[in-house]
Amino acid sequence: MPPRRDAPAPHHDGAVTPDDIAVGVLVGRACEYFDFFVYGLASVLVFPALFFPHLERLDALLASFSVFALAFVARPIGTMGGMAIQRRYGRGVKLTVAMFGLGTATCTMALLPGTAAWGGAITALAACRVLQGLAIGAAWDGLPSLLAINAPAHRRGWYAMMGQLGAPVGFGIAATLFAYLMTNVTPEDFLAWGWRFPFFVAFALNVVALFARLQLVLDNDFADALRKYELEPCSLRELLAGGGGRTLAVGAFAALSSFALVHLVTVFPLSWLSLSSSRNLIDVLWLQVGCAVLGVGGMLVSGWLADRIGRRTTLGTLAVAIGLYGVATPWMLDGGDAGQNLFFLLGFALFGLSYAQAAGAVSSAFPSRLRYLGAALSGDLAWLFGAAAAPLVALYLSANYGLGAVSLYLLSGMAGTLLALSVHKRVAS
Repeated sequence: MPPRRDAPAPHHDGAVTPDDIAVGVLVGRACEYFDFFVYGLASVLVFPALFFPHLERLDALLASFSVFALAFVARPIGTMGGMAIQRRYGRGVKLTVAMFGLGTATCTMALLPGTAAWGGAITALAACRVLQGLAIGAAWDGLPSLLAINAPAHRRGWYAMMGQLGAPVGFGIAATLFAYLMTNVTPEDFLAWGWRFPFFVAFALNVVALFARLQLVLDNDFADALRKYELEPCSLRELLAGGGGRTLAVGAFAALSSFALVHLVTVFPLSWLSLSSSRNLIDVLWLQVGCAVLGVGGMLVSGWLADRIGRRTTLGTLAVAIGLYGVATPWMLDGGDAGQNLFFLLGFALFGLSYAQAAGAVSSAFPSRLRYLGAALSGDLAWLFGAAAAPLVALYLSANYGLGAVSLYLLSGMAGTLLALSVHKRVAS
């Protein structure tokens, strides 16, 4: 076996602190989420017309959302591939390969012509989307787990929130870029070249994020801390044989309602409004930008709340709140501008409050030697089960059976979260 190729950065004095780790987690995740939401917004605003012009608007949106889901299917595979690379070549090489793959996929998407100019455009888009999923899965660096371990017992909810804070920040920046471009260029120019700009910005940010994360994980203090807490890859066989299978399932479903809500307040309503309302989507985007700020505030509140009543209680309470929000969704979305505004305001507030504590909610239940892979895969599976098909299913159900079906979808997510948290409580006690 060849020697590991990680070249440690110059050592600095002093142990790693939770704040040090939090900065690295926030920078890395914000860039990933920005890339993530750039594609999600384009899947509504651009890709149906560019890649599926031969289909009716509803069918084009459904086809676009089908391609959108491919990344979440590929993500666990990317995680396992990344673990294999890390075992052989080291964490730094794995991160470099992952971020290079993500940048390649994102940049290639920005250069793709529509199907009118090239018949293979849809296949190329799907291949790039799969590569994005593989790369994001492989980019797991273990820093969120290290942050959870190092966080003071009385502030674990606060530090758990830090990694998730990148979600509303990344969405807000992505929505701002699209709204600005759609406001300042003609629809023809936006479809021809304007939509490509956010993808190039995402590529540039990923380059910056790569160097920032490499500087952290290759630093001697960080490397020592990761080794100390056994945050190194094990095999899937070891994970399952070591009793991690049940914890993996619980971790995936504990976040179900929160992960589903992410797409149901960001991507899905844009598609539904484009079919069912004459409301200007540019105005909706600007509204979502403002609501993303509300989501950030919700996350800050969630960190404070979870430290007082516990993360599990916080997640369970907010799952019920998401279920009630789902029940009210048909009245809000069918309630004209005022009702729709309320849908976004409440939805983003719940997004911030619930999603802040969703990731890694049960990762501490994994034995230390299994936690690195277990935390990564439980997050991948939560995205796969909770979010991959959320906009596709919600749009299909609402178009064919009415918005009441979306209520049932969110209620099913609530049930999955409450069941998983109940199982986790029995196992932990």
